[in-house]
Amino acid sequence: MSPRGWFITLEGIEGAGKTTAAACVVDWLTARGKTVVQTREPGGTPVAESIRQLVLTAGDEPIAPEAELLLMFAARAQHMHYRILPALARDEAVVCDRFTDSSRAYQGAGRGLDAGLIETLAQTVEQGRSPDMTLLLDLPVATGMVRAAARRGAAQQDRFEQERAAFFERVRAGFLAIAERHPRVAVIDAAAPLPTVRAAIEQALAARFGQGG
Repeated sequence: MSPRGWFITLEGIEGAGKTTAAACVVDWLTARGKTVVQTREPGGTPVAESIRQLVLTAGDEPIAPEAELLLMFAARAQHMHYRILPALARDEAVVCDRFTDSSRAYQGAGRGLDAGLIETLAQTVEQGRSPDMTLLLDLPVATGMVRAAARRGAAQQDRFEQERAAFFERVRAGFLAIAERHPRVAVIDAAAPLPTVRAAIEQALAARFGQGG
């Protein structure tokens, strides 16, 4: 773990409850005196947010998988350079809704793009600063899709939320494979009741960073 700042990411399929989980993480960190920067991907800076709109909006012209991957990393490069790295250098905690693991799961496992290409892009863009901890909010695909539809409505679904269940099954499997390979990933049962999810998140944070921070 880096001596400068804490970098915590949240991952999961649509409807996993990352926004609620992020609020729990922010509360835990704030209670321990940390200054917290809460952000998201794609996005986090003006340029990256513009890319977010481009990549998430469902339009008449499909976005090729390779273009989708490159757009995600273009947004991530801006985000790292202008928001994440400066915050970590100030010894602040960064809580980010999605990061490179989403590219591995969505564009890699989901779209079938080459894992080597993704890792090459990650090495360039992350500048040697991967997350200290990742919380993977895991739940069955059917549950996530119902939650996402209830939250946004079918008419307001973005490009990813419009994908079929088979795509999200591949993405979920991709996330779980990442968790098996990387000890930084703590898998949280996102299908459990909210108090149980919150307790599991707090327990994982305490195990990683210590009760007192």
